Amino acid sequence: MDRPLLASTGELAPALRARATVAPLRLRVAAYTGGRNQPAARTRVRQYIPTLARLGIEVTEHWPHLEAFPPRRRVLRPPWLVGSLIERLPQIVAGRAADISFFQRELISTLPSLERLTRRPRVIDVDDAIHLHRGGAAARHLARLADLVLAGNAWLAEIWRGLNPAVEILPTPVDTGCYRVRPAADRPAIGWIGTSGNLPYLAGIAPALAQVCARFPGLTIAVCADRPPDLGRLPVRFVKWRPEIESDFLGSLTIGVMPLIDGPWERGKCSFKMLQYMAAGRPCVVSPVGMNRELLCAAELGLAATSQEEWVEALLVLLADQDLARRMGEAARGVAEARYSVTALTPRLAGLLRRLK
Repeated sequence: MDRPLLASTGELAPALRARATVAPLRLRVAAYTGGRNQPAARTRVRQYIPTLARLGIEVTEHWPHLEAFPPRRRVLRPPWLVGSLIERLPQIVAGRAADISFFQRELISTLPSLERLTRRPRVIDVDDAIHLHRGGAAARHLARLADLVLAGNAWLAEIWRGLNPAVEILPTPVDTGCYRVRPAADRPAIGWIGTSGNLPYLAGIAPALAQVCARFPGLTIAVCADRPPDLGRLPVRFVKWRPEIESDFLGSLTIGVMPLIDGPWERGKCSFKMLQYMAAGRPCVVSPVGMNRELLCAAELGLAATSQEEWVEALLVLLADQDLARRMGEAARGVAEARYSVTALTPRLAGLLRRLK
C-alpha cells in the first residue's frame, strides 16, 4: 500500500510540539528611566526585566547619575541641565542598537530634549499627570514621537488619546511574590508608605488619626518614607525606606491608608501605594480619587473616605471588626495577584512590545 500523503496525527505531534517550543524572536529594548531610586523606574521598568527576559525580551535600562529632577537652587539648574544632556548622549548612542526605545517619562525632567535622536519605534510610558508641567510642552513633544503610549490608568489614557491615538492602559504592577501575607500583629498599626513629597496628604488626615488613636490606646501610626513625617503628637513609628524592608513593614500593618485630594495631579496617580497594601493582604482606607475608586470597585477590599468624619468611621470599623479586616485583606491579595501582579501583566506588556516589530 502506498504511504499516505498526509502524516497521521501521531506523526505530526512531535513536529507540532517542536514548533510550539521554538523561542520567540529576541527583542531588545533600550529603557530610559529617571534614576536608580525613582519609584516609576523601579515599578514600571525594573520589575519587568526578569520576567520579560524569560519571554525573549531583553531590557537594558539607562538612567542618569545626576539627580533626576532639577536642583531647588536656581543657580544650579543650568549646570545640572548641561550635565544631564551630556550624560544622556552616550546612552542614546548605545540605545540605537536596540529594537525599541522605551521612555519612562522625559529624558530631562519636564523638558523636551534629545528624544528625537533615539531609535524608532518608541514607547512612552506615563504614570503621572506630566501633561500638567510647563503647559504640556514635554507631553506634546513625547506624544508626537511615540508609536505607542502606555498609560498607567484610564484617566491618563483619556488625556493622552487627545495627543496620540495609539494609547494602551497598563497598570503599575506589584511584585506579589515579594510580599508574604502574615497574620495581623497583636499591636494595631495604621500604616502609610511612600516618598516624602506625598507626606502632606497624610498630614491632611492627622485630625482623624488623632481621634482614632484616642479611641484605641496602643495604636501606632507607622510611616515608611525617605524622611520622617511631621504629625504633631501622634504616636508615629518611622521606618526609613529601603527596598528590602518593604515587605516586613507592610506585614506589620493592620490597615493601610492612601489619602489624597481630588485634583488633576492626584487623578493621574496609579494607586501603587494601595496595590502594595493589597499585595500584603491588608485592608485599606483610601480617598476614592482616580484609580483608587476603580480598585475599590474590584472587590470588597477596603473602604473609601472623603472627610475627616469618614476617615474616623472607616478606620474605627476596621480596627473593631477583625474578621471584616481579614476578609478584606484576603480579597485584596486575590485581586492583586490576579490582575495587578508582575506575573499577570508581563504577558500583556510583552505582547504590546512585540506588536511594534
